[in-house]
Parts: sequence; C-alpha cells; structure tokens
Amino acid sequence: MRLLLVEDDPMIGGGIGRGLRREGFTVDWARDGAAAELALANKVYDLLLLDLGLPRKGGLDVLKTVRGRGARIPVLVITARDAVADRVNGLDAGADDYLVKPFDLDELAARIRALLRRQSGRADPVIKVGTVALNPATHEVTLHGEAVTLSGREFSLLEAFLDRPGVVFSREQLEEKLYGWGEEVESNAIEVHIHALRRKLGQNFIRNIRGVGYMVPRQS
Repeated sequence: MRLLLVEDDPMIGGGIGRGLRREGFTVDWARDGAAAELALANKVYDLLLLDLGLPRKGGLDVLKTVRGRGARIPVLVITARDAVADRVNGLDAGADDYLVKPFDLDELAARIRALLRRQSGRADPVIKVGTVALNPATHEVTLHGEAVTLSGREFSLLEAFLDRPGVVFSREQLEEKLYGWGEEVESNAIEVHIHALRRKLGQNFIRNIRGVGYMVPRQS
C-alpha cells in the first residue's frame, strides 16, 4: 500500500517514514501543504498521513481541498494539537482518524491498517481469497493453511491483488503501488514478482489479461 506522509519536521518525518517502510508500506514524504496537494493530484495513494501545522498551506486547508475535490482517500491526522476543539475541527473537516504526537509507531501502523480495512469494506483483519490468506499485521501468508514465505515486494504485490479481487491492474498501476519517489524500477520488475508469486501460490492464481494487465479472480 502506498501512503503519502505530510510532515515538516525532518526528525519526525524521517522516523515515521522508516518505521512504516519496515511495516511494508511504500511511503512518499511531502514537507509542506502545497507539495502535498501536488502529490495528491496523481491519485496514486491509498492513505494520507497529514500533519496540521505545515508551511505554505496548513494541513486543515489541505484536508478541506482534498474533500472538496470529492476524494475518498482515508486521512489520518497526526499532530501535536491535542485540544478537543482541534480534534473536532479535523474530524469535521473530513479526517477519518486523529492521532496526537508523540505516538507509538505500532499504534500508527495499526490505525493505518484499520482505515485501509474499512476503506475496502472488510471487517476481518485477514484478507482471504480462495485458499490464500494474508495478514497485513503479521506479514504472514498461508496457502491451504500452510505458511508461504514471500519477499517484501511479493507480499506488497499480493496484498494489492487480494485487497481488490476481480480488478485488473496494469503494470504501471502495480509499479505505483510498490515503488515510491526516487526508487529505481527495473523494466521487468512486476513480471519477476508475479512469476515468483505464481510459483509459490499456483500458476493460475494470478491471471494475465492480455493487453490490459493482471488480476486475481474473485473466488467463493
């Protein structure tokens, strides 16, 4: 899952970014509100982590702009402003959750997973399609109940497919989910990861829709 982190403090932003990448998220980091709005115009993000006290354009104004455009992206406000009025204003402006600094990175990751789960319409924290099950919290994958070992990229790619079974993703869309700003992408990287997943989960688990992209079919 690809997140946009908007935080102007170098130490806090760097720490959050490193922590979330260890959790398997792809994280882009914008340092001000104007840069955040430019990044969000690309519509590639699964969730927005938004500080309120930002240079150039405040976080609350960014949030109002995002919601004014009709964007349904989940927004988690992360801020040092702990007054009840600040929390009320943030939630009423369209935030889905509100976390006051300082916070534990484990709690932040859990809140992100909960918002992504809610966005997908799932109640179960484990994503299941057919005989494959994926747990975003523990990074465990099973096939017929047996553990399957995946690399970080393979896990992220599988999560993208299982989160939206039946949806066809182009190679470019999958690259956008797996790779953030400044990361080099080999021309055949997605094909290599899909080949590895097919080898571990079954050749027909991921379908190739000729001329369009790839999908995991819905299964009962």
